[in-house]
Amino acid sequence: MSPAELRERLRTVIPFPVTPFHDDYSLDLDGLRRNVDFLAREGSPAVLAAGGTGEFFSLTFTEWQDVVSATVEAADGRCLLLAGVGVNPAVAAEMAQFAESAGVDGLLIMPPHYGQASDEGFYQYYKAIADSTSLGVFPYARDHAKLGPALVDRLADVPNIVAFKDGQGDVRMFQRIRSYVGDKLLWLAGVGDDMVHAYFAAGAEGYTSSNANYNPKSAIEALELARDGRFSELQAKIERETLPIYDIRYKVRGYEVTVMKEVMMAIGLAGGPVRPPLAELSPDDKAAVHAAIAKIGLRETVAAHV
Repeated sequence: MSPAELRERLRTVIPFPVTPFHDDYSLDLDGLRRNVDFLAREGSPAVLAAGGTGEFFSLTFTEWQDVVSATVEAADGRCLLLAGVGVNPAVAAEMAQFAESAGVDGLLIMPPHYGQASDEGFYQYYKAIADSTSLGVFPYARDHAKLGPALVDRLADVPNIVAFKDGQGDVRMFQRIRSYVGDKLLWLAGVGDDMVHAYFAAGAEGYTSSNANYNPKSAIEALELARDGRFSELQAKIERETLPIYDIRYKVRGYEVTVMKEVMMAIGLAGGPVRPPLAELSPDDKAAVHAAIAKIGLRETVAAHV
């Protein structure tokens, strides 16, 4: 897939599947295949292997390869295939080359492990990874990777950088960056399903979703509401279907993965434990997740399709 074609295909909702583990923290690849098949059967337009929700930073290189291969196999050409790469330029280049040979359509560039980079350092990091592949790529601004308007504009001139994914949660800065760079890039909301309306009002054209792990049809409905500018309806949908889960996610740093896995296991999908340094749910928080599932009615709306 050419970078130009990838850019157009990114105008959608992009699920970030979890990486299921067994109780001993080994990969549950059969569970991953089952989850990805569920997404594809439910009409998910895309899937991104080994992203943040997929615990990218806890995987060895060999495990990362296994996750990407299993995702490509299970999707079986039914949706856009993406993968997360990063760590440093040399490792990311190996990842990019493997992903391209495995049949991945595009790459999300995760922030570098080193957290104190200058703008020039960030530029060289993202550009080196982009230069290592013919695939379209897009940087992910989150945590220590705070990319300002001038830096993003410079990255937009790299031929195969086609989009920008914001995970900072700073809608004001997102709007400033988009205004400065214009239509050189496609703009993705990437901070959570609870802020889709705010980001689309600020110019986002697609979004990444963890809710889509267990309810892809609802995530697609949210995309349609956002595209149509029906923000009051989307806000009501978020309050009804997303906030009961997200209120628990916000309690402990790292729960954004742990809670998603608990929800998935409750409806018959694969999840398993999270690897350190992420934290497992406390008994009270686990009970709260199951209460939220009952409140939303997830078992009734999704379990029949698993």
